Amino acid sequence: MAKKEKDRLGLGKLNYLLLLLASVLLAVGYIIMSFNEIFISPVILIAVYLVVLPLALLYKPKQDQ
Repeated sequence: MAKKEKDRLGLGKLNYLLLLLASVLLAVGYIIMSFNEIFISPVILIAVYLVVLPLALLYKPKQDQ
């Protein structure tokens, strides 16, 4: 039963690394925004929200048979 609960999300090591990267980039984007940088911070935040987070949650590696 513990294995079933562990695999509930079905995320692998690469998924967790991408989620970690997304969280770091989000923090960097908001920190840059706090310095009133209005050009680069929205670009970083949009890229993270539209590319990195969905990629981290939806990526499935190919299964070797």
